[in-house]
Amino acid sequence: MIQKVPTNVITGFLGVGKTTAIQHLLAHKPGAERWAVLVNEFGEVGVDGALFGPEQDNEVYIREVPGGCMCCAAGLPMQVALNQLLAKARPHRLLIEPTGLGHPREVLETLSEGARNGVLDLRATLTLVDARCIMDERYLRSDTFRQQIEVADLVVANKSDLYGSEDLDNLQRYLAFLPGESQKPLKTVEQGQIAADWLRPPSNFQQPETHGHHHRPPPVVEEAPLPECGYQRAENAGEGYHSCGWRFDPNFVFDYDNLFSLISGSVSERLKGVFITEQGVFGFNKAGAVLTVVELDDTLESRVEMIHPEPLDWAAIEADWLASTQD
Repeated sequence: MIQKVPTNVITGFLGVGKTTAIQHLLAHKPGAERWAVLVNEFGEVGVDGALFGPEQDNEVYIREVPGGCMCCAAGLPMQVALNQLLAKARPHRLLIEPTGLGHPREVLETLSEGARNGVLDLRATLTLVDARCIMDERYLRSDTFRQQIEVADLVVANKSDLYGSEDLDNLQRYLAFLPGESQKPLKTVEQGQIAADWLRPPSNFQQPETHGHHHRPPPVVEEAPLPECGYQRAENAGEGYHSCGWRFDPNFVFDYDNLFSLISGSVSERLKGVFITEQGVFGFNKAGAVLTVVELDDTLESRVEMIHPEPLDWAAIEADWLASTQD
């Protein structure tokens, strides 16, 4: 039987560096342990699983739940994915990354069911924050952002090497005015370099009596076969944001230079993609004006997801993707 798997939720708003932080943890996990990661994405085309890379010799297992908040529709999408992941991996630790636009409190409610059944052992919830954004009205007015802070057992100020002189002070003042008996503990890191010791303390989450929202269950776009044209587009909207994602048959080979230029000039607030190019397979991760590119070993197909507060001209962007492929 699978019993008392140490389980951590690692949450935070769009572009704060959750995926990078989990990649760092996986790279530094104990060598004899199997770890599993359940990733939830706002967009309907899952990309994070490919950015994490292939499952590593029965040591790391990845499962995605795309299409919005994975706890909705009575938690069914999350429960199915979680059960499948636990049965396959039988992990020594489980990391869960909710979408930056999801509802971490409801995710923790669903996980509490597993804790009560003795399957999971809820450990510290880590909320990543970019202190440079703490005075942004979009954050201050966001129920999701406030909830991410409220459920945190530890607040992690990521990208601290980029902060100005007042950014960390602004974050500390924000935390000081949160309801509760004491201020949230705070750590600062660069490039998502979370310490494994921060995962070990028990969770302090207390489940409320009611589930606070209801949405449609996420579709399983990533499992559908591609149409004859060789590519597919899927859109989503909610929480004040719009997303559009594409999947491309592996026969589509992208021109790296054209692709880099297109992604660098993108106006979307958030972009993640994995592309097969004539120079190899590359993962692109763009948050605001900052673009990170990493070379990957392999991918089954090219896919990309864009998120923005307003809908963009997705048809024109699709034409640009197709124009970036080689003849």
